[in-house]
Parts: sequence; structure tokens; C-alpha cells
Amino acid sequence: MAETSEITILVPGRLHPHAARRIEENFRLQWLDTADPALLSNEIASAVRGLAGMTRIDAAFIDALPNLEIIANFGVGYDAVDAAHAGRKGVMVTNTPDVLTDEVADTAIGLLLNTVRELPRAEAWLREGRWEREGAYRFSRGSLRGRSVGIFGMGRIGQAIARRLAGFGLPIAYYNRRPVEGVPYTYHGDLLSLATAVDTLISVAPGGAATEKAVNAQVLQALGPEGVFVNIGRGSTVDEEALIKALADGTIFAAGLDVFAHEPHVPEALIALENASLLPHVGSASVATRQAMADLVVDNLLSWFTTRKPITPVAETEHVRG
Repeated sequence: MAETSEITILVPGRLHPHAARRIEENFRLQWLDTADPALLSNEIASAVRGLAGMTRIDAAFIDALPNLEIIANFGVGYDAVDAAHAGRKGVMVTNTPDVLTDEVADTAIGLLLNTVRELPRAEAWLREGRWEREGAYRFSRGSLRGRSVGIFGMGRIGQAIARRLAGFGLPIAYYNRRPVEGVPYTYHGDLLSLATAVDTLISVAPGGAATEKAVNAQVLQALGPEGVFVNIGRGSTVDEEALIKALADGTIFAAGLDVFAHEPHVPEALIALENASLLPHVGSASVATRQAMADLVVDNLLSWFTTRKPITPVAETEHVRG
């Protein structure tokens, strides 16, 4: 597009190849190894009007780009971007909601089933030849039957998970910052109250200071010895040491995790636990969904620079005008 071809878009670190290709086709693409102000020349810093990334973008980096107008974040979660600071500086921030909702919700249900029914371990039993040598895999002590589910974070993904769980015939409750209008599930005003009322807790909560280690020893204790915890939100929302202890000493029955506190590092103590089902943050990681996310990143940039309106602004920057 001729009207955007002279606009410089900075990509610090890595980015989905499809997004990078589309940026290069429509803008002037500038790569940077990391989002470090020290790596910026004065020429590059002053030229950059847009940023596309899937890495931490802090206040110092935003301040180092005097003509920055928009940060297009790859991912629905944007806790790695200082969106509040961007908003104060008049910089738009966008994310990629909706296009990954169903994929992540599907993953949450699969992870829950893996956790309670030990399906990955049963498959390993077959692949290792043990079914033929030693007989049938043991009966799983866990089941979805008779469970009640609490969802921590009733946003788009939380609601998609709830719809799927309703098909299993399970009662559903939730905790959110505030009740969600039109949602037919039981609302709890705090996380501890929710954990006390259910035996299965699914965290879809975003990261950030407000949710830091919200799932703590007290919440896990409230789930009880038959309790199951599933996290497909952010690893920072869980006190990981308390979770390891709760799994090891039987405070809860099992956990299924797709996210961790210090990714890609996963504590050896967690890996060693047989009652933990672990995935390497693959919630939205299908070819189709990641391409749709990449498209939305670039579509936000194109929309901003051609109509002065973003497609999916985050709450902290909805007031920013082009």
C-alpha cells in the first residue's frame, strides 16, 4: 500500500513469519535483536512509528521512540507491555483477542481431561509396549463425573470454556473482578470463596500485579484433596512453590498446566510429579490460529495508519486518538 510503504515498523526480537512478511509487504520493516533502548540509533528511534512484537515492551523502550504511535502485540495477553504508560504517552496498544478464543478453550478442556484421566500416561503405556507385556493400564482414579468447576477469569476464553463444560453436564461458578452481565453461572466475590465451593479450578486470568500469585496455598487448600487445578492463563497467577507442595503432599489431587512462572523453565520438582500434566504453552499453537493472530497484528497496524482507528485496542489505550 503506497500510503504506508514509507512508515517504519520496528520488530524487536522474533515475530510470527506471516506477520513479518505482511509488515514487509506493507511497511518499512526494521528488526532489532531485543527491545533494548541501547540498541537504537538516533536515526532508527526517530523513524519508528509502529511496533509489532511478542516480547516485553517497558516504559523505557516506549520513551526511547519519540514518534511511536502504536504497539501491536501478538497475543491476547499483553501484560508484557506497559500499556498504562503507553496510554499516558498517547501510544495505542492492540492485542489479538477472539481469533484464539476457541483454540485456547479447546486446549483447556483437553488438558483437564488429560489431568483427571491420565490420558498421556495411558498412551505412553501403549507406546512403550507395556500393554502387551504387562496388561491393561491402571484405572484412573480421577474422573470428570461428579465434579464442580470454578473458572478464574470469565472473559472471552473463560466463557468459551464454560460453554464447553456445560456440555459435560458440570455445574459452573466463577470469580472475576466483577459479575459478567448475561452469564448464567454462579458468581463469587473472591477467589477463595470460589475455590471453597468447587473441586476443580481453571485459571484463565491475565498476568500483572493484580493477579500475582493469586492462586496460593490457601486457595489450593480450599480445593481439597480431590481438587484439580488447571492453568491456561498466566504462570504468574500461581504461587508455583505452593502448587508443587500441594501436589506432592496430597493437598490437591492433580494439576494440568500450560503456563509457568518462568517460561520456558519448568521446575524439576514439578516435572517429577506424576499428578501433574504439563504442556509447553501450546494453548493457541495451531497453524491456523497463529496465522489468524499474525493477520490481526498487521491488520491493526494497517487500520491505524490508514483510518486512524485500531481494530482491537486494549482497555488502557482506548482513549488514544490517531
